[in-house]
Amino acid sequence: MPAQIWSLTGSSLYVGLTGLFGLVPLVVLGLWGGAIADAFDRRKILLVTTLGLILTSGLFALQALLHVRDVWVILGIFAAQQAFFAVNQPARTALIPSIVPRAQLPAANALNMTVGQFGAIAGPLVGGALLPFLGFSLLYVIDTVCLLATLWAVIRLPALRPEGAISRPDLRSVLDGFVYTWKHKILLVSFAVDLIAMVFGMPRSLYPQLADQSFGGPAQGGMEFAALSVAMAAGALLGGIFSGWLGRVHRVGLAVLVAVGAWGVVVMGFGGATWVAGGKAMPWLAIAVAFMAAGGVADMISMVFRQTMLQGAASDAVRGRLQGVFLVVVAGGPRFADVVHGATADALGAPLTVVLGGALVVIGVVACGVLVPQFTRYRVPKGW
Repeated sequence: MPAQIWSLTGSSLYVGLTGLFGLVPLVVLGLWGGAIADAFDRRKILLVTTLGLILTSGLFALQALLHVRDVWVILGIFAAQQAFFAVNQPARTALIPSIVPRAQLPAANALNMTVGQFGAIAGPLVGGALLPFLGFSLLYVIDTVCLLATLWAVIRLPALRPEGAISRPDLRSVLDGFVYTWKHKILLVSFAVDLIAMVFGMPRSLYPQLADQSFGGPAQGGMEFAALSVAMAAGALLGGIFSGWLGRVHRVGLAVLVAVGAWGVVVMGFGGATWVAGGKAMPWLAIAVAFMAAGGVADMISMVFRQTMLQGAASDAVRGRLQGVFLVVVAGGPRFADVVHGATADALGAPLTVVLGGALVVIGVVACGVLVPQFTRYRVPKGW
């Protein structure tokens, strides 16, 4: 979809608008979706929302088949897709502690993220490589058909009604999730650290522009765009494969700060590579991909520890609402970053925007460690 918008407009600002159109439904329905996950059978929630994701993917295919060259139609379909995703995600993540022993949560989260990152690699890599040959419409159709496998997996799940389910997912129940988060300062800081990393350091809305202008790729996609799109996921997949040592780390607060700080450093390196490339793919494209792959390893480590802290601190009765807050931060942060990076790149240029963002991540992480030293000292509770 970003590649389609770039090919229609040639503007990273329009590509960045995907962040805004994804952010609003994620914020509103992500929080409400967390309350829904604490009120109803989580399997049924996944069933309804997966059907919605299949429907919106089909609409993407339809607009491409009909050659609808209206960016606002594409963005509207994307907003609907993100609405279903926002309700789906809290239920899908909240059910993990119901089927996995607490001592195995770090390993389970690492496995879950590794599987997700494999999909994040395969999708953009295959899609980016095939875009010049198959076009948008056929690839959207393939995406719709492949989502049927997700539907089959949901159907195979057992009933998963939450323990101590709330009576109804109303505004008060949503606010209870915020109150719970506010009372647990360690969780609050973990959200703040992730926002710093994603808002300032996630340059994904600039990938079409960087692939085209910095590395000389075609405007409608191609291997340059595919390589940038999968680099971070490839690193996260590699980190997940070798993640067995994560269960032996006890100072998880410090580990989160180090991982996010490393993310900021590699983003600066990535921006530097795009700055000096000058339209030449090699060797600068390989260097840029290596930097973002290293960033993927750092992000995976940070995500595993933050998710483990969140799941371990919450009872099953409130876990869905906390996952809703987590979704708003984790998924909403990058979408807000899409808007910020797109607008800034139009003013300062894409490479400089990336470098400045990485520097702000490092500054923000250091500030969190200094201002909230108890987060740095936080260890996993005994018995894990």
